[in-house]
Amino acid sequence: MDLEKRPPQGQGQGPEGCLVVAIRIPVRIVVLVLVVPVRMVWDALVVAGRFLNDTVLRPVGRALEWVARAVFVWPLVGLWRYVVVPVGKALGWLGNVLLVIPAVWTYQYVLTPLGHALAWAARGVAAGLGWLYARVLTPIGHAVMRVLTPVGQAIVWCAKGIGWILGMAVTGIGTGLYWIARVLFVLPALALWRWVLVPVGRVLAVVAREVGDALGHAWRIAGRISLAVGRALGTLFRWIFVEPVRWVYRTVLTPVGHVVRDAVLRPAAEAARSVGRATRLALASARESVRQARADFRRMVFGEPARAEAVDRREPTGRETRTLGSSTTALTKD
Repeated sequence: MDLEKRPPQGQGQGPEGCLVVAIRIPVRIVVLVLVVPVRMVWDALVVAGRFLNDTVLRPVGRALEWVARAVFVWPLVGLWRYVVVPVGKALGWLGNVLLVIPAVWTYQYVLTPLGHALAWAARGVAAGLGWLYARVLTPIGHAVMRVLTPVGQAIVWCAKGIGWILGMAVTGIGTGLYWIARVLFVLPALALWRWVLVPVGRVLAVVAREVGDALGHAWRIAGRISLAVGRALGTLFRWIFVEPVRWVYRTVLTPVGHVVRDAVLRPAAEAARSVGRATRLALASARESVRQARADFRRMVFGEPARAEAVDRREPTGRETRTLGSSTTALTKD
């Protein structure tokens, strides 16, 4: 993978410093190292999901669909097509024959003539009642009204008089109750509100306002004091703890660490590496000795193996012959 993309042909490349290039390449390498495992895991999950979908989920879904059709859909379709529809048609024909046709015949040949006869009789009765009202009841009513009108007017005048008397009595009683309630309740309540509650409320409001202002002022002063105390404690903590620790780290621990690193850790690491190299060389020598002894034992027991005949591989000879130690590239060519 090319970590540095080349600009397209025909476009100029802006000047870039060595620092930009030196930062870009390690960053791209680190990003590549971090992204490649994630992408590999993602691709593996996608492939596994597709395989599971193709080999398990899709066949199982098709089988379930076929089972659902065989168990539910096809029986319901057959029941609807071969049972419900014929039975419905038969019931519809039977209802038409037993109910609709008799009802239509009854309405047309029985109810309609009977209704016409009842309507004619009702019109005759209404005409008779109209004649009776106009010719008999109306004159009788007029005669009765001429006799009862003075009596009704007298009754109305008496009722008005009684109503006026009752109204005056109620008005007098209500006025008396109003003044009694005003004297006993309203005027004392107004006096209490005007001469007691209002002054006390004003005094309490002034007190509450002053208390609130005092609390706000005290809160601000306390905040400033707290800030000053906090700063003082922070400065004291820095003088007592932070600065001594920093001085000890800078003047004691750092030189001691450098001395330990240079005098102890590096020589120990070199000694460990030397021991490791010597151990690897000893192990390699031992393995070589074991292989040589095994080869000698095989030659002693089985004899020398047959040599394979040389095969002409038609390799080029001369100066143009390519070997493992030579190269034809422009960078490594002798």
